[in-house]
Amino acid sequence: MIRTGLVFQTRLAHSGCARSSLIRAIAIAATGSGLLYFNGDANLRASATVHIPERLRDWRLLCELYPRNLPFSLDHGLSGIIPLYSYKVSPAPSSDVPKEASGVVDDGAKPCDCLGRDTIANAAAKVGPAVVNLSISQGVYGMTTGKSIGSGTLIDKDGTILTCAHVVVDFQGLRSSSIRKVDVTLQDGRTFEGRVVNADLHSDIALVKINSKTPLPAAKFGCSSNLRPGEWVLAMGCPLSLQNTVTAGIVSCVDRKSSDLGLGGMRREYLQTDCAVNRGNSGGPLVNIDGEVVGVNSMKMIAADGLSFAVPIDSVCKIIEHFKKSGTNKITLLYRRVVRPWLGLKMIDLNEMIIAQLKERDPSFPNVSKGILVPMVTPGSPGDRAGFRPGDVVIQFDGKPVERIKEVVEIMEDRVGTPIEVLVKRARDKVAKLTVIPEESNPDL
Repeated sequence: MIRTGLVFQTRLAHSGCARSSLIRAIAIAATGSGLLYFNGDANLRASATVHIPERLRDWRLLCELYPRNLPFSLDHGLSGIIPLYSYKVSPAPSSDVPKEASGVVDDGAKPCDCLGRDTIANAAAKVGPAVVNLSISQGVYGMTTGKSIGSGTLIDKDGTILTCAHVVVDFQGLRSSSIRKVDVTLQDGRTFEGRVVNADLHSDIALVKINSKTPLPAAKFGCSSNLRPGEWVLAMGCPLSLQNTVTAGIVSCVDRKSSDLGLGGMRREYLQTDCAVNRGNSGGPLVNIDGEVVGVNSMKMIAADGLSFAVPIDSVCKIIEHFKKSGTNKITLLYRRVVRPWLGLKMIDLNEMIIAQLKERDPSFPNVSKGILVPMVTPGSPGDRAGFRPGDVVIQFDGKPVERIKEVVEIMEDRVGTPIEVLVKRARDKVAKLTVIPEESNPDL
């Protein structure tokens, strides 16, 4: 781990006055960033001594402090937060910096847990060549009225691009969707005309295809289920058509529910990050520090900062598999939607704390250590016809013990019209065996 130390010495003086003065200096030194905060008047004098380890002395120091009569220079008469030092990230670590310090590891070696000065840059360099800019003309009756912009990621050498459906599909609902021409610009400046081959409006995932005479760079998929809150991630794309833009942040939540965001329709989960994203980032990759795509940036909160959301790559992989099964309609070039079963049940994952609280409120709550609570059943739904009741606790689904909603979704997959046996526990530990036949969810939601 790289360590930096800062020692500040201050001398205070006031000409012709016995009144005491105060200067506050706070130095924050970390790997790759530093700030100096101070305030005072023009009659104060201060000196600063900075101790930096040998391996970091190639960084360019910015010793610019205020006020102007201090033993430093400052061109702007501003006080407050001022950069103490900065550095320019090189594509590869210098020869005199150990690989352990930079975060770079040899292929096949165990990844280093430390975050070095080039860790983020190296991750961006792995995915960068596969990130593309998408531009789609908008108009009516053949007249172009403007353009929408977005980003995408090349996922194979044949020119398949992963992006968001709302970037490339003009829709007011599935049945009124229309295909638009997609202009694709690669990082190296080459341009192609792309066509939409698949899109799923519910998950907001689409695939675009371009044809190239030479193999194209492709990004590698990671595993979003391995992410934890607090991990570093990168948002890459072309915000406001500014190509090759990289921003960094951390994972804020790994399973943000669509209901938490006020989104209707079927249940969806997103990765929440504090990466800076803007118009044009949609469809671009969310990348971990290993240089793997772990999500597709989809949206942000307009009225808040540091709240952006991405579709987890694990969900994206399942959607792509559905696309492969259904193929592409070559006549209309329209989209093969992903078939999703619907039960009409609201579900809540149970844990020990929730169970204890529910039993405290109502002693008749069934004795379970895990399971999925059904607090609401939609009238006339498959769940209603199967005999589900509010308060049921699902403990087995299709003969398999379950304790999370995600497990139920994985078991159902695209099983529409297929009977599924469900075991539930009810008040006072009554057990009921139910048979539910999922229906296809409303594609307009």
